[in-house]
Amino acid sequence: MNKEKLDRLFSTLSFEEKVGQMIQLTGDFFNIDERIMETGPLKKLGLHDNFEPFNVGSVLNVTDSKNVVELQTEYLKRAKHRIPLLFMADVIYGYKSIFPIPLAQTCSWNFDLIEKSAQVIAKECYDAGIHVTFSPMVDVARDARWGRVMESPGEDVLLAKKYAEHMVRGIQGNREMIGENHIAACVKHFAAYGAPTAGREYNSVDLSMTSLRNTYLPSYKTAMDAGVKLVMTAFNTLNGIPCTGNEWLNKELLRDEYGFEGVLISDYAAIEELKYHGYTANNQESAQKAIQSTVDIDMKTAIYANELKTLTEENPLLLQLVDEAAYRVLTLKNDLGLFEDPYRGMKREAEAETSSFPREHVEAMEELARESIVLLKNDDQLPLKKKKIALIGPYSKEKSVLGFWAITGDEEDAYSLYDGLTEFSDEENLGWDIDVALGTPLIQEKDFYQFGKYADRFVEETQSQEQLLTEALEVANASDIVLLALGESAYQSGEGGSRVNPSLPEHQIALLKELKKTGKPIILIVFSGRPLILDKVVDEVEAIIYAWFPGTMSGKVLAEILSGKVNPSARLSMTFPRAVGQIPIYYSELSTGRPHERIEPYHRFASRYLDESNSPLFPFGFGLSYSQVAYTEMKAKEEDDKQYVTIQVTNTGVYPTKEVVQLYVQDNAASVVRPVKELRAFEKISLNPGETSEVAFELTDDLFSFIDNEGNEIVEEGEFTLFIGQHALDDHFQLTVQR
Repeated sequence: MNKEKLDRLFSTLSFEEKVGQMIQLTGDFFNIDERIMETGPLKKLGLHDNFEPFNVGSVLNVTDSKNVVELQTEYLKRAKHRIPLLFMADVIYGYKSIFPIPLAQTCSWNFDLIEKSAQVIAKECYDAGIHVTFSPMVDVARDARWGRVMESPGEDVLLAKKYAEHMVRGIQGNREMIGENHIAACVKHFAAYGAPTAGREYNSVDLSMTSLRNTYLPSYKTAMDAGVKLVMTAFNTLNGIPCTGNEWLNKELLRDEYGFEGVLISDYAAIEELKYHGYTANNQESAQKAIQSTVDIDMKTAIYANELKTLTEENPLLLQLVDEAAYRVLTLKNDLGLFEDPYRGMKREAEAETSSFPREHVEAMEELARESIVLLKNDDQLPLKKKKIALIGPYSKEKSVLGFWAITGDEEDAYSLYDGLTEFSDEENLGWDIDVALGTPLIQEKDFYQFGKYADRFVEETQSQEQLLTEALEVANASDIVLLALGESAYQSGEGGSRVNPSLPEHQIALLKELKKTGKPIILIVFSGRPLILDKVVDEVEAIIYAWFPGTMSGKVLAEILSGKVNPSARLSMTFPRAVGQIPIYYSELSTGRPHERIEPYHRFASRYLDESNSPLFPFGFGLSYSQVAYTEMKAKEEDDKQYVTIQVTNTGVYPTKEVVQLYVQDNAASVVRPVKELRAFEKISLNPGETSEVAFELTDDLFSFIDNEGNEIVEEGEFTLFIGQHALDDHFQLTVQR
């Protein structure tokens, strides 16, 4: 529909119909039975008696093409102007084909694979009738206590920006009209949702403008530069003002400074929650704050529906804001081609009840999982050489490896570790002799209460802890090597999954200690949605593989890595602390006046802890492979009026490998205090045994810039130190340059 036709349609809408476009409800509100409508969710939500659900503009989390077709068809029969519904859903890292959690994905440092995963997500959503996914989440996160780190791209600004760009591009495919096999992306949560005080979900955020501009805003801005169609507000307050009613954030920054013209949607019930923050006295004030902050869609509350009419009668100037919001929603529908095809090419039949996936989707899941799983330790036990294997631990046969937000995925489709090992051994004729023992439950019954409504997902173990341990020790003693699969439950991370002590459960650590007494080498495989504190186990095992929640292909890909068919190449996108007291810990902290590195050891009056090292257990950018890689000859050079820094990288091992060459920059003197080091470029290269590659980084202005408090990107003259290495603490190769 061209703009002239869209304008003509818009001019025919009543005020109530415009407001309807600004409301999002769940599927149960559209029940055909009027009696159910009368006593059901409309009343529970508090919508007024005359509210017409068939004016509503969008619906939340109705999935499966059969359901979408039925609802869209009935809606179009009843809707006066036949304006199609928008169907939106939480498809974060997979619809049916479930990829590794986003925090694991960025450990791949391979954003082409991440973009390919986004294309698969878009295709499967497109076929299911979903028009918008609430992805990507690009909140920079540095506190492992926070449950939603699993959805985050991690602690680093550059990785978060690249994740934002490639996810938006993969999901939408086109900056303007979103074509076949693609849907609209919604970047979230605007803004700084990943920095809650004490790592507690929904908690307040208090940041300096320097930190906000340089650390937390760039990834959202990158998504907008990539053409993202929607932005979602954050639940949190930002410097004292709730984001959903924050006029400076949403109007002055998002709309005016960033030039965002798309749809701004509240998070779930966030407009109503303005009064719980104590920011408004009643629902009418909440509606006013939200509309003045240019929030276009009210997700799952009655605030806009009940309050905007009275509000605009009392203040007619707000009518223009309502018009602008409703028009932006119609523009999104037009960009998706819904006026021409309300069903948008989806499969009209119900989705097939099958566990099969298109081959290209399987390959995409496998490729990203292979490069997302991190090898943290290896004392010459991997690749596996021994054949008699004890597979022990609560994740030995566990299929719940998809992570908290895989709500449309099916755990039965997933490869457990046992599934993957046995199938791979048979396919490759490896002759692995695998015995299995649970050893200990994933969650003890006494802790079920933590999970609230999810507690019924856990079943009390019929065997006693003593019986489980006895069985595990028997299996271990009869083996040559132990694969110990431990971790947190998927329900211990994700939204509402904040933890004050993000460590392995004590009963799992106790199992490890008992297995250690057998004298068998132990390969620890950890499943988790966050960096766990591993200080109690790191010296007790011969190798550590950090699997995260790797998605559908979990066990199959882990078998490839354990065997050596796949050489690990992942590098951490988030720092691993030694102790909970270090959290939040991240590599790019600001310089202090008394850095402990420049004062003699154990000097009291330095920036350090009395009872723990400042250093992490595993730094940002760290990860091992089965090969050894040597760095030599770091040089600065000029060519064709361009400056470069180069380094020689050689695979000195016997396995083909992939190496992430990382360039960090330190601004030695600036008008504001700058981080001790910042990742400014990287390259992931492939090397055969004995092969040497020269990696060159062009020294462009963006490597040396920062954002001032007015939002200007500036480069100051002066001296900068460049570091090239294998992780953030690798200082072996450095040189200084002048700008």
